[in-house]
Amino acid sequence: MKERNSQAIVIKYTISGFVIGLLTVLFILVIDFFVKKISFSEIVDLHRNNPVYVILDLSPFILALYAYIFSKKYATTSASMHSALKHEFDKNQKIFRFVEKTRLGKIDAEYRVQGSDDVLGQSILDLRDNLKKNKEEEEKRKDEDQQRNWVAEGLAKFGDILRKDTDNLEELTYNLVSNLVKYINVNQGALFIIEDEDEADKHLKMTTCYAYERRKYADKRVELGEGIIGAAILEQETIFITDVPKTYVHITSGLGEATPSCLLVVPLKFNDKVYGVIEIGAFHNIDKYIIEFVEEVAESIASTISNVKINTRTAKLLKESRLQAETLASQEEQMRQNMEELQATQEEAARQSEKFIIFANSVNHTLIRAEYDSDGILLYANTRFLNKLGYDKNSEVEGKNIQVFINEKDKVWFNKLWDSLTKGGKHFEGDMKHVTKQGRDLWTMATYTCMRRDDGSVEKILFLAIDTTDQKKQSLDYLGQINALNRAAIKVDYLPTGDLIECNQKFIDLMEYPVFELKEKSIFDFVDKSELNKLREIWDRVAQGETWEGTLRQRTKEDKDVWVRTSLSAVKDMYDDIAKIICIGNDETNEKLMEIETKKQTELLQKQEEALQQSKIDLKAQLKQAREDVKFQFKEIEKVQKRTELTLQGASDAIITFDQNGVIKFFNKAAEELWEIEGNAVIGRNIKKLFPDDNYEDDFINSILDPKSEKVVGERKEIDIKNISGEEISVIIMLSMARLEGETTYTAFIQNISVDFF
Repeated sequence: MKERNSQAIVIKYTISGFVIGLLTVLFILVIDFFVKKISFSEIVDLHRNNPVYVILDLSPFILALYAYIFSKKYATTSASMHSALKHEFDKNQKIFRFVEKTRLGKIDAEYRVQGSDDVLGQSILDLRDNLKKNKEEEEKRKDEDQQRNWVAEGLAKFGDILRKDTDNLEELTYNLVSNLVKYINVNQGALFIIEDEDEADKHLKMTTCYAYERRKYADKRVELGEGIIGAAILEQETIFITDVPKTYVHITSGLGEATPSCLLVVPLKFNDKVYGVIEIGAFHNIDKYIIEFVEEVAESIASTISNVKINTRTAKLLKESRLQAETLASQEEQMRQNMEELQATQEEAARQSEKFIIFANSVNHTLIRAEYDSDGILLYANTRFLNKLGYDKNSEVEGKNIQVFINEKDKVWFNKLWDSLTKGGKHFEGDMKHVTKQGRDLWTMATYTCMRRDDGSVEKILFLAIDTTDQKKQSLDYLGQINALNRAAIKVDYLPTGDLIECNQKFIDLMEYPVFELKEKSIFDFVDKSELNKLREIWDRVAQGETWEGTLRQRTKEDKDVWVRTSLSAVKDMYDDIAKIICIGNDETNEKLMEIETKKQTELLQKQEEALQQSKIDLKAQLKQAREDVKFQFKEIEKVQKRTELTLQGASDAIITFDQNGVIKFFNKAAEELWEIEGNAVIGRNIKKLFPDDNYEDDFINSILDPKSEKVVGERKEIDIKNISGEEISVIIMLSMARLEGETTYTAFIQNISVDFF
């Protein structure tokens, strides 16, 4: 078509040129013939003589040739331009259709670049490729976002699971594995934890196994370093196997069993320490992001197991600390009881002597102390032990067997006693005779007490005693005097209020009351009402420390009058308070002649009183020494308490101790970090400083803040607290209580559960 158009143009322009040239020649000939009147022959001559006319005659052909050349060039140019325009139009149409398809989302539409000069087409192709790349990146980003959301939701889910059942490891691991198998859509999962409590027998123990939505009960033990699980422990790296040996593991269900196509073993690692492994089996491949998710969950599980083990060790240390404190308290109580029994013995001797005051608190004075191991080897002896047994320094006695200090005649019964003590038998209390370095006898009022270990076995035996050598020598003399006094005189012990405590048989016979009735009487019940005011005046002076002597008229049960020559003397205890009033008397009703004897007895009692006053001075000195010994014991207790506090300072959980009035006594480092406050700023202050709000809806916190409220002890509670910055923190708190000698303390164990593990 293009060629036909070109030929028509060439022919048209060629004929036109020939016609124009011909018309020009004819026009000139007409002018020559008709205007100039030139003849034909003249025209022939002009052509012969002038070549211009020949050229002029040839002008039709020249113009036709020129028109042909011009039209040919024009046609060629026109055809090229038309072809170029058509090419551009076709190219634009293709570009338009491609752009339209791209606009409609068909980014896979094809377009072929129309030559190297098709810049627009190439740009559009680049645009399509960019759109395609952006779409692929968008889809990839969506997939990544979905994966991240999936991972975030999973971490939040398993973080919530990890906050529960932390006191039941088996139930916790089952919840973790069962939910993990379902969440990552695999067929089977198992969790192994390293059992390292026994250093000689470290191994892996399967705590739970889950497959096909059923709990599998298995008690499987794997040695460290054994198989793929052991390799994951040693290498501390995740192992992913897609070619599982047929004999390695089988996933079973009600339909049969099969070997998984891939196996994932992830160590439970936290702070470069491995606590166990998670083993996952599946029939399909496990994506990389799922493996990374399982690794993050494994790290969180390891962190929880680490905290559980730390809490367990902390609880164990606290238990040991409490046991030590209880042991010391028990020993102190045992010592106190021993001293009270010794005091009771001395009081018995005093009651049998008219003016012999009781050694009520003698157990706190001048104690002889030593410690032996279960083989009888002396481990420790105090200065009084050395002095009383005639030794100069500890090196002379430490390491010696207790048999060295026992008389040969006493070894038979003592060996039986010692054998019973080493086996944890009942403690011994009573008179004990030792042999000094110089071979003399040393009599003591002694007690042997077993000091036990945590497992109940005997660690060592504590010996406590006071020197009773002189008292032993005097006891027969005192006993004779007391017996004589009871036979010769009436003796009655009264409280400072006048209530009767004890009396001898002469008083019972005199007053004609049964013993049980006398126990309910006071001295004011035995006098006539007319003399009651006089007796009260006398009694008040005696209760102030005065001694009164005179004759009292009293009435018997049968309402008979009896006259008793009476001596009333106040007996003071170690604190110089009136403990009781001793009444010594003689019946003057029928025996007036006994007045002289009564005078002698009174003089004797005065001498004994002076002796007892001297004894009181000695007892005060002994009391001072005993107080020093007690201070030493308290220093030892403070050392144990200091060690306990240092242990608690290193605990990962916050620990706060406060007394029954809410005053904070202990505040460890973890508590300082939790509340963001220094311990010195709160110790000695009320616990309300840590809970500044006035009203709490939680009864648990209110019970802590109210000293009069009963505390919730031994129960774990999840509450929200605020630190010094006002930030709310979720914690789990448990309260324990300790009561010693009437003083109550509470210890709060606080675990921060708002920490973002992920």
